[in-house]
Amino acid sequence: MVAKFLFMDDNARPHRANIVDECLQSEDISRMDWPAYSPDLNPIEHVWDVLCRRIAARQPPPTCPPEFRRALLDEWCNIPQDQIDNLILSMPRRCKACIASSGRHTPH
Repeated sequence: MVAKFLFMDDNARPHRANIVDECLQSEDISRMDWPAYSPDLNPIEHVWDVLCRRIAARQPPPTCPPEFRRALLDEWCNIPQDQIDNLILSMPRRCKACIASSGRHTPH
């Protein structure tokens, strides 16, 4: 990598695995301090949720890795752009709600 990177994760167990730490260290990538139980305001998390729901609703559901891959690609391409735009545009409201709740749960 050419630029200096700062890795941001949400303290999820997979992000804290030893293999991840080793990879980040080997690439000289610093990890951002992230408080435990911090709210996840990243819009991509909501897009992942939409994608998962779309995959779960497929009839028939994918039954093998190649079918699952095709389903993911199809559903990813079919998420309406305005739905993603609305998630991004909701960020000021989400941030205000997070600040108002002192970082605790917000109804979003």
